[in-house]
Amino acid sequence: MSLSRCELVLSVKDAERDHNRWLELRNMGIGGSDASVIVGDNPWKSPYALWLEKTGQLVPEDISDKEPVYWGTTLEDVVAKEFTKRSGKRVRRCGTMQSVENSWMLANVDRLVIGEEAGLECKTANSFSIKEWEDDGLPDPYYWQCQHYMMVTGLPVWYIAVLIGGQHYDYKCIPRNDEDITYLFQKEYDFWKRVKSMTPPPIDGSASTTEALKEQYPGGQTDPVDLPEEAADALSIIDNAKEEKKRLDGIITTQENIIKCIMGDDEIATIGERKITWKRQKGRITVDTKKLKKEFPDAYEACMKQSKPTRIFRV
Repeated sequence: MSLSRCELVLSVKDAERDHNRWLELRNMGIGGSDASVIVGDNPWKSPYALWLEKTGQLVPEDISDKEPVYWGTTLEDVVAKEFTKRSGKRVRRCGTMQSVENSWMLANVDRLVIGEEAGLECKTANSFSIKEWEDDGLPDPYYWQCQHYMMVTGLPVWYIAVLIGGQHYDYKCIPRNDEDITYLFQKEYDFWKRVKSMTPPPIDGSASTTEALKEQYPGGQTDPVDLPEEAADALSIIDNAKEEKKRLDGIITTQENIIKCIMGDDEIATIGERKITWKRQKGRITVDTKKLKKEFPDAYEACMKQSKPTRIFRV
């Protein structure tokens, strides 16, 4: 197997012995799991949040003890052995590879296929994601991860094997797509330039960016400040969008009420293949905290829970 474009910088055994070294290496460049974030095809993390992590301004959440991650790591060898059993292709463990030409390009390779110019990525997934894997389907983040690995290693093929819900196994062959790799390289190159120059990517409206900003700026400075013209432009857009949202919400509510009037006491209705429900629900059971505090102060104090401070944005 020819891997002249990259070199091994951290073996699997060394990574297992020194997990902190593995984490440190991840922030020294761009890895496979970063690829989909950078191209904007990741539902869990935004480019801005990733940029904060890579520049050391935000410490990534340690998810190593999370159940899905734990079982993904624990079952990796099982998934790899099953791949060999079903495909007849033997594999060997690898480690973290680094591009010779571009040192910021990293690939944490699960397995290399023996006797073939190919690699293997091992995954576990919950049963709710099974539709994403049906037929030729593949979750977008994993597609970009495989293309990234082929970009770093120069290999023409990457297999991906998955155990879904602990009982459904499948594997797929992902061919190298040079057009997508050219696109991916440019996006990653531009992103890494932003990391080195401390230039943030554009802010977006994702939940990831919202949470990242809360972590980056915890607040505490209470003196009023004058904001620049850029903020005034953003405020104008917010005001206009809120007015439009109010108008659209009114249209939606009116049409909902029309359907409710037609349904009357019927709780379930259909229009073609669409199902519509207007069901009775049990009233919520709530605690009268004022009464509890007054009549049972000790119980109130014992059950009180202080939430983590947060910042509320209002305009």
